[in-house]
Amino acid sequence: MVAGHFGFAAIVKSREREAPLWVLMLACQWLDVIFVPLFVMGIERITPVALPSSTSTYGNIIIYADYTHSLVGALLLSLVFGLVSALIWGKRPGVILGAVVFSHWVLDLIVHRSDMAILPGNAGHLPRLGFGLWREPVASIAVELALVLLGTWLYWRAAVEVTRSEGRGTTLAHAAGGLMLFAGLVTLTLNVLGF
Repeated sequence: MVAGHFGFAAIVKSREREAPLWVLMLACQWLDVIFVPLFVMGIERITPVALPSSTSTYGNIIIYADYTHSLVGALLLSLVFGLVSALIWGKRPGVILGAVVFSHWVLDLIVHRSDMAILPGNAGHLPRLGFGLWREPVASIAVELALVLLGTWLYWRAAVEVTRSEGRGTTLAHAAGGLMLFAGLVTLTLNVLGF
């Protein structure tokens, strides 16, 4: 759901002008940014799921991200990101950026198989969470594509409104919207192809 996370950040940016776009893009992937070094160190891991009827690797994984993607871990990482952001950009953007970090967990809950722990390190071995939309690749891709398209459209529309209200031409806003759409579609395509 990489492209979908970026699409959601663009949706938020269309309504929230105070938070820089690059920070929203970082916030929407913050759990994965922290996941990478833990994965490299072998603390968190990814296991492929063998599906004989599928040639795509899209969603055919179980992710044991028991710290970064646990419910409590995601809440803590969201809180820290939000607090640091509040110190830099102010209270409102900090709250919004913290919420965008947590949106990653919510979107992952929809697509992940039951591989998301509740407590960090899967303490207590509580039932794992995940609705498993990845089991239906077409539906999962459709949801992700919808987030990309909606995010692009709302971001583009907001950018055009801002440039018009400031008395500037809309050429740059149109280019930004086109670039965002292109980047979202390329990201989704690479994700579906297994890159």
